[in-house]
Amino acid sequence: MPLDADALLDRRRLKRHLAAWRLIGVVALVGLGLLALSKATGLGERNHIARLSITGLITEDRDRDEAVEKLIKDDRVKALIVRINSPGGTTAGSEALFLQLRRASERKPVVATIGTLGASGGYIVALGADRVFARETSLTGSIGVLMQTAEVSGLLDKLGVTSEVLTTGKLKGEPSMVRPLSPEGRTALNELLQDSYRWFVGLVKTRRGLAQEEAERLADGRVFTGRQAIAAKLIDAIGGEREARSWLAKEHGIAESLPVNDVEIERDDDSWLRSSTSTALGAFGKVLLPERLTLDGLMALWHPPAN
Repeated sequence: MPLDADALLDRRRLKRHLAAWRLIGVVALVGLGLLALSKATGLGERNHIARLSITGLITEDRDRDEAVEKLIKDDRVKALIVRINSPGGTTAGSEALFLQLRRASERKPVVATIGTLGASGGYIVALGADRVFARETSLTGSIGVLMQTAEVSGLLDKLGVTSEVLTTGKLKGEPSMVRPLSPEGRTALNELLQDSYRWFVGLVKTRRGLAQEEAERLADGRVFTGRQAIAAKLIDAIGGEREARSWLAKEHGIAESLPVNDVEIERDDDSWLRSSTSTALGAFGKVLLPERLTLDGLMALWHPPAN
């Protein structure tokens, strides 16, 4: 009988232990579920500053625009820091992001910090902020627009290859890889470039408070260091995120103790693939595929000079 009693006690202890572990498991699952729900809905998040990172080639990006739209409407986002490290991209993509930042600034302060590079289209994005910071050795500026193509008719002649092009107008298909650019085509394309260039210069003039002559003088395509840019009034101050947060605290009363959360751009697998492919083909196409110019628009992109 004593053995039976001991076995019974052991069984009861085992049941109690199993019940305790089951309870712990249920509590853990409920906790994980609440955490996931909180993350998905934003419940429980406190006030914070959003950080949007703009890197690489800038193109039109619906997912990015939707992410910015969400933070514009989110009252818990007290300010937006835009961290830029980009040589630029398409003028349309840069313009779209510029306009988004101006919309955001109607609801909350927007400040831009330029890292290693914020040139051409990257500088257009910076112009969308209420204040622009850059490092002393950052590269910025490169105010201008470019169109670049290649023409290989001479090579085709040497290879004995001929090309036939049928168009509905004499300027259709200009520029072309398989025939020299006509004088009329050159004039038309130059007018296209000059129109976007005037838009870019006007943006710099308005956003930086410059006279027309001064804006045009700075818009010769050159890049500036941060030290040169502040002297030219293209940026507001030298610094990075720490200085940006100090400015937000001083000018807008936004506590430096607020956490900074990175803006998450939600993409499914197909969206990510489309975005990556579009970016790669866009950059490649501007050099070798002139027909893509009619699809993606002009480029506001800084090219480092070749040795």
